[in-house]
Amino acid sequence: MFFTTTSNYERLEGGLGPGRATRMIAWKKFAIGAGVLISLVWFFGPRSSLNLIPDSPMPGMDDGDAYLPPLHIPTTTPSDHSEDETTGTSPPPQTSFPTSPETDPDLLKTVHCTSPHSPDLPLVQYALMIDAGSTGSRIHIYKFHNCGPSPTFEYEVFRMIQPGLSAYAGLPTAAAESLDPLLDEAMNVVPDSLRSCTPVAVKATAGLRLLGTWKSDEILKAVHEHILHKYPFSFPDKDGVVIMDGKDEGVYAWITANYLLNTIRGDSPEGVSPYAVLDLGGGSTQIVFEPEFGDEKGDEGLQEGEHKYELEFGGAKRVLYQHSYLGYGLKSARESVHRVVQFMDSLRSSKNSASGRRRMIHNPCLAQGSVKEVELSVGDGDPVTVTMTGSDIGSFEACNRVLELVMAKDDVCELKPCSFNGVYQPSLLDAFPHGKILLLSYFYDRVTPLLLTDSSSDHPQPPMTISTFATLAKRVCAGPTSWKEYWGTYPEVMDELEGRPEWCLDLSFQHALLVLGYEFSDDREVQLGKRIEGTELGWCLGATIAMVGGNLRCRV
Repeated sequence: MFFTTTSNYERLEGGLGPGRATRMIAWKKFAIGAGVLISLVWFFGPRSSLNLIPDSPMPGMDDGDAYLPPLHIPTTTPSDHSEDETTGTSPPPQTSFPTSPETDPDLLKTVHCTSPHSPDLPLVQYALMIDAGSTGSRIHIYKFHNCGPSPTFEYEVFRMIQPGLSAYAGLPTAAAESLDPLLDEAMNVVPDSLRSCTPVAVKATAGLRLLGTWKSDEILKAVHEHILHKYPFSFPDKDGVVIMDGKDEGVYAWITANYLLNTIRGDSPEGVSPYAVLDLGGGSTQIVFEPEFGDEKGDEGLQEGEHKYELEFGGAKRVLYQHSYLGYGLKSARESVHRVVQFMDSLRSSKNSASGRRRMIHNPCLAQGSVKEVELSVGDGDPVTVTMTGSDIGSFEACNRVLELVMAKDDVCELKPCSFNGVYQPSLLDAFPHGKILLLSYFYDRVTPLLLTDSSSDHPQPPMTISTFATLAKRVCAGPTSWKEYWGTYPEVMDELEGRPEWCLDLSFQHALLVLGYEFSDDREVQLGKRIEGTELGWCLGATIAMVGGNLRCRV
């Protein structure tokens, strides 16, 4: 039996119906570019040593990458919850607000008020969002209070496990049971009396999409049944266990970041502009921003299509540009690069050495002197394992030429202007010339260890220019001698570099994605973000806000 409570939180509205199938990188693109590929064979000849950028004022940065003061992250203060703004009851005295269950004086109450804004709403409520990504599954356990007319986020508990659901292809029961450690954590956090009214959603992303419809549907059905029969939590009316549409993934990440940075809420400072948000996952990458056309913001000048996402949020109507590129996440990009390199190598040699031993494939996107076993899918057959080496040819410049092919910059552009892979995108130079840019996920993970800064991961990093990606890639791709010069006194960084030959590829790809793909200039400032005051940046909070703001179905 279910009973329903509602709130008047403004619902997110999609743009133009169901999303279309995302375009994959097709082998025919490589065939068309065969002539170009042949010309790239010269990569694999001997090269002179790489000239590194001279020493810079800060480790990991060049002279153009000036550091500015950190962002001011707005926080909630007692005055933000005055008598007029909430229920007419004064909040209890509190010098600081809880940021975790350990610092929360009462999981059933809130320090912000003593009764809810509406008698039909609970004082506090919890919500669970499981991000079933390509590299692992993560649970976000959110606490909200209803002191105002809409749910307000207080804090989250985060936990992750590996591998992701996509690692259980053909094993749906095992896939479902793999989520138990995450849901058991939720049982430890959510008070018993609130569990039946705590919604849970499982949203899979690119990794599960790539399994194909039959295998992914098997896993999703098993997950739904497992949670329904083992745990007391409630599923929302729809989209409880789903593969999330790529456009929603990017827009929800945009909402999360700008909600936490206080640029889109009803109490945001007047005239503040939201950040563009670029999220780089394992299987896909997303870009979302609010275009500007002339002196007006909105949809004037934005072409119709599924890239157009309309929503009402914080009392304002917003029209966003969004696109999710399946096959251009970091892991997918690695595979695409390795395929191109293997194909180029096959043009040079049609057979193995006479001894029958596995021949080494020279890969300019691996750090010099490194060796890596790479598994490649070949047609419909079983994957094959090849040995690749950066030898003495690994370099940012040579890798960038391979990436030019992977980015499919010359693909047919049916609706102009296009970014890459034939995808329409308003020119960022014209439609987002001065706006702030926030880079999430793998952007953060790959760059911040090399910057050697003392900045907390709970705040976005100070602004840097995109040229930093190129600077770091040159140093990493040049191999151990270069590593010792710049990071030799940091053993944890050296261990990471020595254990990940593809770090050269990762940094080079990220630079290519920003400059070649999206056409940002090298001197454009960006910021790297992971968490804001303990809350993970990404799509999860944005999706949860929508779920909590809708109809809440409670199991009794």
